[in-house]
Amino acid sequence: MEPKPALGTLSSALSALLEDQARLKKRLRELQQLKREARVTPKLKVPFPVPEVPLEFRGRTEQAQEAARSVVSKLRICCPLPGGSALVTFDDPKVAKQVLRQELHQVALEECRLRVRVRPLELPVVPGVQVASAASRKHVLVSGLPAGLALPEEALLDKLELFFGKARHGGGDVDTRELLTGGAVLGFADEGVAQHLCQVGQFQVPLGGQQVPLRVTPYMNGVIQEAKIRWQPVPCSVLVLGIPDVLDGPELRDVLEVHFQKPTCGGGEVAAVAVVPPGERGLAVFTLGSG
Repeated sequence: MEPKPALGTLSSALSALLEDQARLKKRLRELQQLKREARVTPKLKVPFPVPEVPLEFRGRTEQAQEAARSVVSKLRICCPLPGGSALVTFDDPKVAKQVLRQELHQVALEECRLRVRVRPLELPVVPGVQVASAASRKHVLVSGLPAGLALPEEALLDKLELFFGKARHGGGDVDTRELLTGGAVLGFADEGVAQHLCQVGQFQVPLGGQQVPLRVTPYMNGVIQEAKIRWQPVPCSVLVLGIPDVLDGPELRDVLEVHFQKPTCGGGEVAAVAVVPPGERGLAVFTLGSG
């Protein structure tokens, strides 16, 4: 399951909706000739289903910072690992199932055996979210920026602010600005500026030595109203718990890899082993698998 992107990235996904909404609002103003209609924007509940994809552990861990539970961020899912644990990932999910049939494992050392517990690993995934969106009164979406502009980000934003900050273009003082893929979001001190720019709609803006046609439409503010969370097992990985402080990290990884490759414990080819020593904490970082 793919975690939901941050709300800033929703602008691209909603571009078609924004264009249709802008045309309908303009037509409504023309028919009724009432400026107040430009300010009436019903909230829309827009579902964003997340396509199901397998989760794969790539063998990378990070230092945990007071993580009390698994967190979902962008295209990663980070799972806290307690001290004295290890995450063992196999090439074949069938091997992980075989290993989990035996909860207690005895890992052989030179002079003793380590008794450890093996548990399945489940992560919270978001199958879908519901977002309430409404057009901002002070912000506009400027779209149509060509990809080939040879301008640094700050220089491009400066030029947009300069153009849309001029009164002769119907603009005003720019409070905020943010560059997006193929566009930008500009926020104005006076909400009447945003309204007027959206009414005009089309502008020829000098950028990079050329006149670039840009479109100005209302910018949608989004608030997540509902997010469904489902626990999904990681098919190729198992969590090993109760590891005492008897070996250094590299040696312990080697010992665990050898143990979980043995057919006698249901093991097989090991793809990665991540170890968190006792007294420490870590994060196992899962990325989206291609299939």
